[in-house]
Amino acid sequence: MFIDTHTHGKLAKNLPFSEQFTIRLFQEAKKRGVEALCLTEHFNTRDFDKIYAYIHDHYPREGDTFLVEGVRVFPGIEVDMAEGGHNLVIGSYETIIALREEILRQESSTEFLPAARLFPLIKQYDVIFGAAHVFRKGCHNLELPEELIAYYDFFDLNGKDMGVLGPNNYQKVMEVAAYYDKPVLAGSDTHQYLQYGSVTNHFVRHFQTIAAFREEMLQGDYEVIVNPAVAEKVEGANLVKKVLKQLQRQGGSYDFPLAIE
Repeated sequence: MFIDTHTHGKLAKNLPFSEQFTIRLFQEAKKRGVEALCLTEHFNTRDFDKIYAYIHDHYPREGDTFLVEGVRVFPGIEVDMAEGGHNLVIGSYETIIALREEILRQESSTEFLPAARLFPLIKQYDVIFGAAHVFRKGCHNLELPEELIAYYDFFDLNGKDMGVLGPNNYQKVMEVAAYYDKPVLAGSDTHQYLQYGSVTNHFVRHFQTIAAFREEMLQGDYEVIVNPAVAEKVEGANLVKKVLKQLQRQGGSYDFPLAIE
């Protein structure tokens, strides 16, 4: 099973939810060979509830996943911390909704939760917990005390970072994961569909529950794949994203269909 473990359902956090854009993302993921993905939407994105409610209400469920436009979707969330840095959480629909509500209740209006409060809260739930794009500017996950880093289940090999930071990022992520004896999962960080396939994970077996996902990850019977054209894919996606955001600012709509006829 080819699975992408870090994706988004919108072009940008501050844009409204578009059913058409989100559906098109899943359709394009399928066309590009993505069989499963983790929808790790930012916890503070505009219309977060609408995205997950739409999927829950319109697509069939199998285990902890939803079958959306031919792609198996694991619910997830990307959470900021006060120290600076992002964290990926993958779980069931009910778990992700409950966790987000609890985080929002405990946060102040001006500050994210510090890792010392956030990480134990997250691990009270049945989730797979990862450190996102740890070598990106402004991310301080690796500066946390080792007892907090120990909460992580995996490190994110991020497609955007592979395109922007270059191939050395691969070795750095692998080395830090080996130091902490944690797995690495590859996630494209897609906001625009051209980025699908920049990186992915090829698991030998298929799975549809968080328990099975965790077991397969820990067994390590999978391959992390980096597309040789990762830089071009990320550059193209970033360019299209910039154009669509500009279109939205000028009174158009970012969900304008882009297709080659």
